[in-house]
Amino acid sequence: MKSATRTPRVRLSPRAHALLRQIAKEEQESIQAVLDKAIEHYRRNGFLHSANGDFAAFKSDPDAWREELRERELWERALADGLPKDRRPASL
Repeated sequence: MKSATRTPRVRLSPRAHALLRQIAKEEQESIQAVLDKAIEHYRRNGFLHSANGDFAAFKSDPDAWREELRERELWERALADGLPKDRRPASL
């Protein structure tokens, strides 16, 4: 039976391992911490790249984009009701 706390092993190229060791030394962190951060950075970049593509596609539809701007204007007015100008939320 396999342990639930077993640490998975991943094969790295010698170059990748050397780079991880170098970065870990420079950052004064463990290789695992550097790898965790790199994976999270990669995940976030992928998400943002995908979101940017979706947003560009949305903006390329003139009717949908006009409707979006109209809706933003409505929210801007609703969110600012009764608030002094310096306390209003930033525009979208």
